Amino acid sequence: MLITVGFLIENLKIMVKLTVYGTPASTYVRTVRLLLEEAGVDYTLKGVDIFNGENQSAEYLAKNPFGKVPTLEVDGQLLYETGAITEYLDTVLAEHKFSPSDPMLQARMRQIMAIIDSYLYAPAIGTIVVQRLIVPTQGGKADEEKVKNAVAPVQTALNAIESLAVASPYLLGSELSIADFYLIPIFIYLSQTPEFEATTAQTPKLRTWWDKVNQLENVKKVSA
Repeated sequence: MLITVGFLIENLKIMVKLTVYGTPASTYVRTVRLLLEEAGVDYTLKGVDIFNGENQSAEYLAKNPFGKVPTLEVDGQLLYETGAITEYLDTVLAEHKFSPSDPMLQARMRQIMAIIDSYLYAPAIGTIVVQRLIVPTQGGKADEEKVKNAVAPVQTALNAIESLAVASPYLLGSELSIADFYLIPIFIYLSQTPEFEATTAQTPKLRTWWDKVNQLENVKKVSA
């Protein structure tokens, strides 16, 4: 009997026990979940509420000493940092399906991930989304100065991603990649703010990409 790599991976999907710890609304938790859903892998999502400080509990800090989400438990072993989690899952359970085989495109994928981590997340989510979507739900009023100052950094980061993106139809070509899973959750929230138009005014490829990916069933499932 010929046993293929695909056969082994399909069986591993069934055998492996995966638990994702994190707040369902977190963009990085959604990144990991998007990969798992697209790979067709069963997993358990265990809520860790970052809004009430549960991520700073002794129980969670024993899993992730930095108190960040998500943390992945794989058959009793723990992984944290989204980049490490997604590349592990892509390698072990998806046959590198979500990483381009071309070395330059693979480098572009990591470049986009790094731009999101280092330059986009803080102004887009930490400032614009928090001020526009979170603060009002808590009875506060958005700090307009903070929002105004965050627009330019978001534009810079999105323009940089625009210059790297292929967007035909996904960021790096015809197949979804980890880069898509990183950016989709950012756009889910940013698109709900008045600043979306201004920050994406110079990124026609990303706008076309967003029109495509926000209709994907797993994107709707994870963001529900």
